Parts: sequence; C-alpha cells; structure tokens
Amino acid sequence: MRRSLTRREILRLGGGALAGAYTFALAGCGAHGGGGSQSASAENYPQQTLNWTIAFGPGGGNDIMSRQLIEILQKNDLYTENIVATNLEGGDGARGWGFLYDQKGNSYHISSTSGSFMTTPLAADTPWGPTSFTPIGMLAIDDTLFIVKEDSPYDSLEEFVAAAKEEPLPIGGIATINIDFIMAELLSQQAGFELKYVAFNDEGEMISALVSEALDMIASNPAEVLGLVESGDAKALAFSGKERMRSLPDVPTLDELGYNIDVNTPRGVVLAPGVNKGVQQWWIDTMKKAIKTPAWRQYLKENDLIEKVLWGAEFEDYLTNTQAKLKRTLKEAGAL
Repeated sequence: MRRSLTRREILRLGGGALAGAYTFALAGCGAHGGGGSQSASAENYPQQTLNWTIAFGPGGGNDIMSRQLIEILQKNDLYTENIVATNLEGGDGARGWGFLYDQKGNSYHISSTSGSFMTTPLAADTPWGPTSFTPIGMLAIDDTLFIVKEDSPYDSLEEFVAAAKEEPLPIGGIATINIDFIMAELLSQQAGFELKYVAFNDEGEMISALVSEALDMIASNPAEVLGLVESGDAKALAFSGKERMRSLPDVPTLDELGYNIDVNTPRGVVLAPGVNKGVQQWWIDTMKKAIKTPAWRQYLKENDLIEKVLWGAEFEDYLTNTQAKLKRTLKEAGAL
C-alpha cells in the first residue's frame, strides 16, 4: 500500500523530481523522433508522420483528449499522414513537454496542454514555459470532480470535511503542483482542515490507490473518473464547475456548498517551438474543422467539458495570464 505523503514531503520532492525528469527527457529525447530539423512550409504540409506527445500516462485527461483528436483527424482525413501518439509521463509533465521543447522548429511534433503545462515551470527549473511553444488553440476547460470509494463512510463533502478536521485524510491527484493540488489545497484552506495530498503521474495507479483504500478521496477531471461513479464503484461528493454536471445532476457544485474556488484545467494544443507561421495557421484552420465534427461535440458532452476556444496569440495570452493567477494562488498556499 502506498504511504500518503505529507504536504512538506510533496513540496520537498517536487523541485528535484521535476528537474530530474526534465534532464532525463533531454537525455532520452530519441524516444519517438529526432531533433528539430524537420521544418516545413504550409504549401507542402503535411508530408511526414506526426509525433503526438502525451505528457501523462494512459487514461488521464491529456491522454483521452489527445486520442480523441487523433481519431477525428484521421477519420476525417484532416491529417493525411500517420499519427503516432506516445505517452511520456514523468515529472508532472516535465518529461513530455521537455521532449517537445527540444524539437525546436520541427513541424511534426505536437502535444496537448493541462494545468501542469503552467504550474510545472513554476515548481521546477525548466528552460521552457507555457509560451515557449507554438500555440495552436485552446479548445475547452475541464473542471474537477471530488470522488470517494463506493463504500466510503462519507456521503457528502460536509461529512468528509468534518472527518478531515479530526484527522488528515489522504487526497489523491495527478502531479505534485498542479490543478488537482491547487483544488485540494484551496478546499482545505476554506474548509479548515489540514491537507494530506498524494501525487500520481498515472490515473490508473491513483484509482487503484482509492480502491485499495490508500486514499480517501480523489480530485480529478470527470473524463478520468466518471466511469467509476456511473458503475457504482465510487461516489461523487462535489463538482468545481459553475453549474452542475449534465451527467451527474444530483452532485452539488463547490459554489453551492459555500466554497469560492475558481480554478480549472485548460485543454489545448501546441506545436514545438519556432514552427513556421504558415504551418501554425494550417493547424489552426484544421483544428477549427476538427471541433465542428459530431465526434468532438459528443466528446465534450460525455466528459462534461465546457467549450472555450482561443486561437494562436489569444491562447498564448490566456496561458500567460492564467499562469500568473496560478502563481499567486500557489504562493498564497505556501507551495512556492
């Protein structure tokens, strides 16, 4: 059984673990392609296999969205060459995005974004930040669902909070300094209990920890855990969105329960740094087509995502402003 880490241990491990993961990414960047020499112009694009880096393990929000987009691109002949998706998890996304950063100028390397895309550079000494890449677009925002095991003694968030005030209860999330951590930290601050946060790189590992009772609660995106709730293997206690979930209308929002936590996960797409502007525009035009397909609309509906579309420079501005906001939140939480 995995031991629950204290907040002090999480923070102590964070910087060194992230920096180490980034170093490994540079050393092992031959994992699924070469360096940044494959420049291209829009006139002859695409002519090669597209390498899609997923910075977290299978089953997570990045993985689910990336593979949905890949399927849409291929089924609708929007990208006519092969697409290879590779999970390069590790270091709260530092390994995967570090690899993408090393592909400067390569028009055939792409990745999806998440909260860690903005928070990992704040917690570790990475040479890249969210605006180091070539922005394509932001497509949606993802909120957080708080769940417990089906036979948990807690049937409401109020009951969980009351128990956590008596004794710290381990809450799991993806990455050490990420949206999941921020959500759990702000909840603990506003509710008045001590946070005992346990970080994971892999969604399956985190769910196994919940099932084995190493965790009392998970903070996760709906796409990653909704199946557990619908199958009856878990109970949802609260949702961070401004409105209740379409698929779980009986689950109250944090706002309804008296909490003021305005944080969510950006779901977007970026290319390697320094990509030709014509290719960047090709991708913007292509993604505009992709998000109009019935498959994408169904994906948003099934996973309770809120559509939020920003292209190119507007997406880059959003990343800059949101990272500044998250930095303030983390500093106030004592995590930076």
